[in-house]
Amino acid sequence: VKYLIGTSDNPIIYTGEDKLIGITQGYGKHEKPDDYLISFSDFIKQQISEVAALKVICTQPKNITRQDLKDIKLLLDNNGFSETSLKTAWRNKTNHEIAASIIGYIRQAALGEALIPFEDRVSNAMQQIYGSQNWTPMQRKTLDNLASQLVHEVIIDAELINDIFSDVGGYKGINKRLANQLDNVVEAINDHLWPVAANA
Repeated sequence: VKYLIGTSDNPIIYTGEDKLIGITQGYGKHEKPDDYLISFSDFIKQQISEVAALKVICTQPKNITRQDLKDIKLLLDNNGFSETSLKTAWRNKTNHEIAASIIGYIRQAALGEALIPFEDRVSNAMQQIYGSQNWTPMQRKTLDNLASQLVHEVIIDAELINDIFSDVGGYKGINKRLANQLDNVVEAINDHLWPVAANA
């Protein structure tokens, strides 16, 4: 038996010919991206009444916390709906790369909202902030830094700002640079990122 199963010293080496039959992308129980995305949409609609954070994403997205987002990602991962799989399914369905955030995928499934790359959402929100007043060059650079972090983090709050900008005094330091307007800036960014849906 040991001889037949092979060992590290005497491994079994297959001498036959390999042949590629085909390459397919699987989605757990589903073979087609459409079926996977329909299953995701059904799951979200079923869970909205059970999971408070999902309801918040659909009705008041600016109130979602980073902890809420972690919990939602865990729920989705445990049910076969990772952000990576959703992104792949959308790419294979549409032949377009759409780097939307998990919030975008959820809102699309629940509300039919257009799936927009998250970087574009951040850019559009920041244009509103930039145009809201005459920022100094230093303030503009500070806003640029906030925007670049938001693209990766999806949700920006006082805790994140304290962590990321600790070298310049965290939240207090950034707030000072923005002439005590950081709270207003964060609120405005969130308002522009996720407009309230008419059918929410």
